[in-house]
Amino acid sequence: MKYENIKSVILTILVFISIFLTWNLWTYQPNFDTMENDSYVAEVSVSEKQELQKIVRPDRILFHIKNDHYGTNNPDEIDNVIKEISKWSIFDIKNYTDNVENINDLIHSPGNAEIVFPGEVPIALYRGVLNIEGKKVPSFNFNRMIINVENSSNENGIVYFVSSENQQVYISHISPANLTAFNRDIFKNAPRLPRYFAYKPSDNKTIFLPEGETDMKTYKYLPVTLNSEKFKEALFRDPSNVQKNPIRAGEEYTSDSSKMTVSDDTNILSYVNPTAEDDFVDNSYDLVKRSIDLINEHSGWTDSYHYVSKNEYSATVVFRLYTGDGYPVFSERGISEITEVWGRNELTKYIRPNIALELPLTTEMKTVKRASGHDVLNFLENKRNFKSELLEELVLGYRMDRDSEENQLILLEPAWFYRYDKQWGELTMDDLGGPAHGLE
Repeated sequence: MKYENIKSVILTILVFISIFLTWNLWTYQPNFDTMENDSYVAEVSVSEKQELQKIVRPDRILFHIKNDHYGTNNPDEIDNVIKEISKWSIFDIKNYTDNVENINDLIHSPGNAEIVFPGEVPIALYRGVLNIEGKKVPSFNFNRMIINVENSSNENGIVYFVSSENQQVYISHISPANLTAFNRDIFKNAPRLPRYFAYKPSDNKTIFLPEGETDMKTYKYLPVTLNSEKFKEALFRDPSNVQKNPIRAGEEYTSDSSKMTVSDDTNILSYVNPTAEDDFVDNSYDLVKRSIDLINEHSGWTDSYHYVSKNEYSATVVFRLYTGDGYPVFSERGISEITEVWGRNELTKYIRPNIALELPLTTEMKTVKRASGHDVLNFLENKRNFKSELLEELVLGYRMDRDSEENQLILLEPAWFYRYDKQWGELTMDDLGGPAHGLE
């Protein structure tokens, strides 16, 4: 009898164990989140992504009012204009080139607001900023938007898209209400801006320069070195098969097909993929969009870089550093630009600085004056062998270089820059009495 009782107790225990295990089996849920997180490879993030309108943007706006000209490169003023025109519905875009006798005169006629971009912009790309009606919009590039304020018809306002490089003009329209608001809120307030004057180096070219001296600041930065490993992860097809080797004043990353070199002396990161096919067949829209997307994919906008040029023949796109007050930055060593070169399906070359200007030394800032446009022109025109028709651009900007006293610091020094016969040169205050510095 005692034996039977023991068996009953054991059987009861086994039944309860079976019920407990069955309940656990039914209610068990594996921790999929933990498993996924263990195997998930995080997106490469060097710094920040940027929206299109922050990268592809004007760097000057000019207002031609009767015989006077006013202008600004102030980012806040430019953003205000772009915010306004992005609300418009732009319609009925057509090629207007054959109707224009002189494109230069059309651009700078009294009553025009001239929005100037540093490089040729594909209209298909800028549709991401503007509200353009119609599914079938002509394919063209432009580097100026001209808003005709005073001479538009009573029915609709007129906006021209002009390529001074290709000598093409496209006409479009906006509603009278949009034009009236622009005239009231922006165009009529232009006389409060700095005054400019027109200089014509040739019949087909007009350059606008500030009448008076310009107050600018000098800047010093303690640069932050970017993480080379993140660029390795972003640029190589298979980062796990990349070898890292030290070189003099830097490091080198190599795979079977590609190489990335990082120089601490020049602060340049250079990636090359010589095996990529160099027969680029995409259009200008794809070239620029692909270049912006690449940097966004690894959040590579480490400072305020703007799109400044493209070349379909060499499949090259260039982005330039701009200061917070809207001036372009130039460097003989190339540390103020990001350059991309593309092959048929992939990147063949990527050159950029490996530093970011994240730590400004505000106590080192000071305000200086830079010469008026008249003084700079006087110097250039008195140079031996100067030919005005070869002068393409003349702008205020900044020279970026190492501080001569503190080599670890980066100095931004204001100066005049000019593009002459397709090459950039610099005029500092000292240069106004001597030879100019050439830029590569």
